[in-house]
Amino acid sequence: AAYCRAVTTREVASPWPAMWALVLGFFMILVDATIVSIATPAIMAAFGADVDAVVWVTSAYLLAYAVPLLITGRLGDRFGPKRMYLIGLVVFTAASLWCGLTGSIGGLIVARVVQGLGASVMSPQTMAVITRTFPAHQRGRAMSLWGAVAGVAVLVGPIAGGLLVDSLGWQWIFIVNVPVGVVGFVLAVRLVPALSTAVRRFDLIGVGLSAIGMFLLVFGIQEGQAFAWGPAA
Repeated sequence: AAYCRAVTTREVASPWPAMWALVLGFFMILVDATIVSIATPAIMAAFGADVDAVVWVTSAYLLAYAVPLLITGRLGDRFGPKRMYLIGLVVFTAASLWCGLTGSIGGLIVARVVQGLGASVMSPQTMAVITRTFPAHQRGRAMSLWGAVAGVAVLVGPIAGGLLVDSLGWQWIFIVNVPVGVVGFVLAVRLVPALSTAVRRFDLIGVGLSAIGMFLLVFGIQEGQAFAWGPAA
């Protein structure tokens, strides 16, 4: 396919259109890390679930997002950041629809795990494209935009969540991702260059230990209060 042809940094006329296309998806995955908190009472009422179960709607997403980042970043090196970003965006968008249509709290948690995995595939590719397409003198501006988007997303999540829950229902905090994901996919296909790839050996032991360490760290931060910051067993 045309969008999979590898190009070099010098062939990218202007990296900014690609940056804006990627920022849309990056904004969406960060909003979904915070947007659920405002919908907790509505989700509890819809499924008759307690707060401990609903907390896992957020925890499952964050764990699935954070733990595989080292692996998904390396996959971008091997198969191309554009290809992996598009795969992650499709998974994230489909899982968002699944979240909105699910009929049980267990199903919602599973869907959020899949959504987090899609986000984990997307996120490192945005940074890879920035570092490989922007010349050194423009890289600081691009990174500033990337950081600003992260900050705005954290603020927008609860506000957007409140508006959607009050007007359309909690399901729409997820379903709204579907049209945004479709637009983001089209823009990424058209604007993001397919960069060259490199085959590198996986340090399986290192990746495994890093994944375990990241899981324990995120789990501890998310669930420490539930165990009074003591042993989980």
